[in-house]
Amino acid sequence: MTSLLAAPPAAPTPTAPALDARFAALREIAARAGAAAAAAFRSRPRGTFTLKGPQDYLTEADAAVEALIRHEIATRFPGDAILGEEGGGAVGAVTWVIDPIDGTANFARGVAHFCVSIAVALEGRAEMAAIVQPISGETWLARRGRGATLNGRPLAVRKGAQPEQAILELGWSGRLATSGYLRALACLLSAGVSVRRAGSGALALAHVADGRSDGYGEPLMHSWDCLAGLLLVSEAGGQVGPWPAGLADLAAPGRVLAAASPAIETLLDQALAESADERHP
Repeated sequence: MTSLLAAPPAAPTPTAPALDARFAALREIAARAGAAAAAAFRSRPRGTFTLKGPQDYLTEADAAVEALIRHEIATRFPGDAILGEEGGGAVGAVTWVIDPIDGTANFARGVAHFCVSIAVALEGRAEMAAIVQPISGETWLARRGRGATLNGRPLAVRKGAQPEQAILELGWSGRLATSGYLRALACLLSAGVSVRRAGSGALALAHVADGRSDGYGEPLMHSWDCLAGLLLVSEAGGQVGPWPAGLADLAAPGRVLAAASPAIETLLDQALAESADERHP
């Protein structure tokens, strides 16, 4: 279970060269983590997996890849805070927000649709991001105010997307009642949308940024699942919801919305309102 620990001693706000150094490190660390995740995927025991709870998968690779990422960050930037899905952590002036394997259920079942997701936040606001899909060899990068890329190619969302021509992904949390998901799904389908659910929220957001999808919504996500992807969408010219808005939001789940156009943003907002945070008793 993820828990918050005390942050390391506060470091001064990074200078421009210090941010450049972190971005260079982010690229290197994400690449190494992706290589480790790919090796673990190819060598995993077939048909063997562990469940932490209903539909909540756990693999040894999650912990191993997160440990690799944490070691690299702590060695290079000992004053930075680290918040991760598996090991919890802290938030601070500079926080690395990491999901070692987003799409663990896919990974465990042998489906090559998963990724490593890492964001660096300043005072709770995403400043840079990397998402690596190691099996396809794709790396998405973003830096606030400098755009987003896929394997070096500049990205732009599919501007002007309309619901009747759109492909959207709708994520869900096992902590919420299924009835809310069905209402949100009905709202999207009635607007003529083609709806998908592929099992990796981080990749879903990356696909909005690169135009493969037109939007993604989920009523309850943690920052490690979405912070990198939200920056990608924003830097590719898309619309993103107001969460997370600061340090406190990094440690608590919230509603995620990303859209290629205002029309899709409005529709996703309506669909997520239909789900209305109806939780299991």
